[in-house]
Amino acid sequence: MKIVKYSALALLIGSGYSFADDCTAPALPELPDGATATMEQMLAGQKSVKAFQAANLEYMKCLEPGIETARAAAAEAVEKKEGVDEAKAAFTSAQDSYNAAVSAEEDLAGRFNNEVRAFKSAHPN
Repeated sequence: MKIVKYSALALLIGSGYSFADDCTAPALPELPDGATATMEQMLAGQKSVKAFQAANLEYMKCLEPGIETARAAAAEAVEKKEGVDEAKAAFTSAQDSYNAAVSAEEDLAGRFNNEVRAFKSAHPN
């Protein structure tokens, strides 16, 4: 049995593989309107935010091996002076997917906190 060893660069460029293809970003949940929501709706909103955060963490974990492979391929391409642009583009794309997931989570948390403040303003105790 013959084993063929591929370099990270060959796998990256030759396969046309997109690292994010195997990873699916979770959908952003719909948030309640804090100014008009009931306590139950706010608690359901909090639950949906937490579920998104857990799913998003799994998505980011899924992306990490692809980012590392793309980083290694880019380093190899630079060393071999071939396919540098393609390898760097793949690495940047992989990183962009991860960074977008982090930004989505931060944005969602900020928007939910705004709705909590609106809820508290509409329901002073």
